[in-house]
Amino acid sequence: MMDARQLQTEYQRLLGAFRRQLPDPGLRLAVGQGADEYFRQCALSVWKAGGTPVTPAHADWYNALGAEPPVLYWELVTRTDGAGPIPEPPFWQRLKDYDKRTGHSTARRFLTPLSLVLVLLAGADGQVSPREAAAIQTCLDALAAQCDQENLPGDRTPISIAQYITQTPAPSAPQPVKPSDRQLRPDPEPQTEEKEPTLEELLAQLDELCGLEKVKADVHSLINLVKVRKLREEAGLPVPPMSLHLVFQGNPGTGKTTVARLLARLYKAIGVLSRGQLVEVDRSGLVAGYVGQTALKTSEVVQSALGGVLFIDEAYALAPQDNPNDFGREAIEVLLKAMEDHRKDLIVIVAGYTDLMGNFIHSNPGLESRFNKYLTFEDYDGEQLLEIFHSLCRKNGYTLAPAAEELARETFQRLYETRDKNFGNAREVRNRFETAIARQADRLAGAENPTKEDLMELTAEDWGEE
Repeated sequence: MMDARQLQTEYQRLLGAFRRQLPDPGLRLAVGQGADEYFRQCALSVWKAGGTPVTPAHADWYNALGAEPPVLYWELVTRTDGAGPIPEPPFWQRLKDYDKRTGHSTARRFLTPLSLVLVLLAGADGQVSPREAAAIQTCLDALAAQCDQENLPGDRTPISIAQYITQTPAPSAPQPVKPSDRQLRPDPEPQTEEKEPTLEELLAQLDELCGLEKVKADVHSLINLVKVRKLREEAGLPVPPMSLHLVFQGNPGTGKTTVARLLARLYKAIGVLSRGQLVEVDRSGLVAGYVGQTALKTSEVVQSALGGVLFIDEAYALAPQDNPNDFGREAIEVLLKAMEDHRKDLIVIVAGYTDLMGNFIHSNPGLESRFNKYLTFEDYDGEQLLEIFHSLCRKNGYTLAPAAEELARETFQRLYETRDKNFGNAREVRNRFETAIARQADRLAGAENPTKEDLMELTAEDWGEE
């Protein structure tokens, strides 16, 4: 029986093999953006169809599919109870439309990785039950029937799930259908254990981030301080007490979560943390609606973060100034105790708007004593916003025409100069990028035989009028 990490590796391999065969960059982007959320919904549907209780191991598998923030066990139980039949992929219609236009068989080929991932998910409890297999078969048959009705090209060989039904623990991974029977072939490369990045590699990733020069310098200084403290400990020298808990303050979209994730891995690389994972929550992930439940909910979150970093976004919402009896204060007390009990293997980072975070820290003496290091994330200026846009283009296989480049430069400079406290920074850039590629898709949908360069280039028309 495979574990959650092996599931994640196999899932990424199967999905990556399919995406690499997609000839259209827009399709690759659509599948990449929608797949994780889709397969998490599939997991809930398959597990509900199985009829057996979900376990904490199921939560690990669910989170391995990219859940952010990670779901807790009690949340997974609720989500599974409310699940319906296995849904249609959000990008399914787009695959079919593409095949109709081009004569490709992307829709039919997707059925193979879909079937394999669904069977993997069904085996989370060690076996694939007949009820789970029936639910998977119903989904695959319905999608295949659509391909038949719309006369889409590709192999019409039915996929049978019955062969995977087990009464004993399921194999570590279902064997793929023979390549002679199906067109999609999984990668032939053997699976290897992912190598942990070195301290130098992680610091290089930090330095590659756009902007944030003061934050980068502060992180380098903090890592140096921690490294020397470790050396003093190993040499038997006294080490003065120091809190590693941090306050990240700044507007949305300035890279706070990204830096927190890197910090967690940096701390693991130098031996401060044992696991180096990031658990991200906000008020809703810590506070319950009834007396006594908040402490249990917060404690469970803390347990999931041990060995890593607990990142609390919009932390000021835990202590609303207008309600001294709010349950959020109970969550704060649990957090303060956990920070003391697990001070050697838990780091807490609280984040939010600069002015509100100051009020939050000063609302409780315990917070003031534990959070004495502040990292301020400044807004990105116009040139930095443009560079972030360029990085999104490079990452997703797009280029920017000269006229569009000039429009983008003017737009981002104006956005920076007229920004207010709600300025979204990198989030605003991503919104602009997604709007531009949607406009490009509308422009090219009716074009006859667009070239690869056409499919990659974003023009002034795609940027749109301001």
